[in-house]
Amino acid sequence: MKKKNESESSSNKPDRKTIERNRRINMKNLCFKLVSLVPHQHSNPSSKDFIISQHEQLDLAANYIKHLTERVAKLKTIKEQVTKSTGAGTSSNTTERAPVGLSLPVVELRDSGSSIEVIVISGLKKNFTLHEVITILEEEGAEVVNASFSTVGDKVFHSVHAQVKISRVGVETSRVCQRLQELTSRF
Repeated sequence: MKKKNESESSSNKPDRKTIERNRRINMKNLCFKLVSLVPHQHSNPSSKDFIISQHEQLDLAANYIKHLTERVAKLKTIKEQVTKSTGAGTSSNTTERAPVGLSLPVVELRDSGSSIEVIVISGLKKNFTLHEVITILEEEGAEVVNASFSTVGDKVFHSVHAQVKISRVGVETSRVCQRLQELTSRF
């Protein structure tokens, strides 16, 4: 009687081949998800014309992760410089002071093909209006997806994410950058 129960329970268990096939399918799906997160501008220019191997796709994803890690480290350094400059004194002069090489307001524009990220760092006492940045982006053919700000010490960090409305036409980022520089130079 035990043998019959053992054979029934073993037939309910998946065999090794099925387990391995399911594992491979799961790994393939996970690799596909990982590679889909890598923006197109970080892939090989030659890879647009033909299919690249899974190994090469994973190498691209690893390189992109390294790039993001370096970017995070760089931004942390900038943040530390900004917070050090604001925490030094208590006089009113420290609110207008910026770290060495950083005069406020600062405009940084990152173009990633179909999307644009604008970072503006300004002081608390500046009469900076975020809607003007959004207006410039929309006039140049981008649609704002997300806008946010955060305050650290006496600095305000504005972040605007936009997507290109018409991908064939695109957005001339040099013109956007020039208009944003003109806008922030008034403050």
